[in-house]
Amino acid sequence: MFNQSSPAGFLLLGFSEHPGLEKILFVIVFISYLLTLAGNTLIILLSVQDPRLHSPMYFFLSNLSFLDLCFTTSCVPQMLLNLWGTKKTISFLGCSVQLFIFLSLGSTECILLTVMAFDRYVAVCQPLHYATIIHPRLCQQLAAVAWIIGLVESAVQTPPTLRLPFCPHHQVDDFVCEVPALIRLSCGDTTYNENQMAVASVFILVVPLSLILVSYGAIVWMVLKINSSKGQRKAFGTCSSHLIVVTLFYSSVIAVYLQPKNPYAQQRGKFFGLFYAVGTPSLNPLIYTLRNQEVKRALRRLLGRDGESRQR
Repeated sequence: MFNQSSPAGFLLLGFSEHPGLEKILFVIVFISYLLTLAGNTLIILLSVQDPRLHSPMYFFLSNLSFLDLCFTTSCVPQMLLNLWGTKKTISFLGCSVQLFIFLSLGSTECILLTVMAFDRYVAVCQPLHYATIIHPRLCQQLAAVAWIIGLVESAVQTPPTLRLPFCPHHQVDDFVCEVPALIRLSCGDTTYNENQMAVASVFILVVPLSLILVSYGAIVWMVLKINSSKGQRKAFGTCSSHLIVVTLFYSSVIAVYLQPKNPYAQQRGKFFGLFYAVGTPSLNPLIYTLRNQEVKRALRRLLGRDGESRQR
């Protein structure tokens, strides 16, 4: 996995040419991280504690929340240190670990969002058979498949990336150690790595997103057949939160991994990378809680029990 000519460390540039912007980003990233920790921990707690949320949808949602907690924690502490101080270095080992975890969890989220789209498809298009099709064992198997695919994808792509002959300056033009940024840092032939990233992008981004779009196409077709406008709103309501999360996550990831090769696209890619690493994990709990009445009721029940215990 490690190259004998491996550097002692890397310099994560971020937006070091704009110190004022970095201070603003530090505040935004810090607040977003706190929201991520609080919001996703709350969703996991509600999904575990409230019996009414012991359903496939909330099982997958709690998996997504745990994933987001790990995803942001793998990069945000280092990012905050780099944004606040003048020392923006990361060791080669630290960069390697961050790359493996970041790539693994990002790939897992792509697959998990696809699994959640399948769950919504069955709920809307096969409601009478939902409990039979989406049973607890299948939920566990689908979640396990998502995590395993993420690990395999990272195990395949990380070693060739770390074996690249990096330029002597070791300056990574990004906030985190990501595959596109490390490929740009190489002073050697990167054809194999670029082809590998392109193939991985097809299997991890394009194919899952296509399956999600097919699922939602079938959902829309089914909902339009419902005569009641109330029934249509209810059906769309069960899917709207997930669809918003998919749109935010996939649009930002695609902007990073499928961007054209030019300086403007790379600068824009840093903003999108920052958004899907920090923004979407903090927004996901808000999207699901603000638009989901069951989660709101579960939160009120939890707070109500807390209130009763304090009175006692």
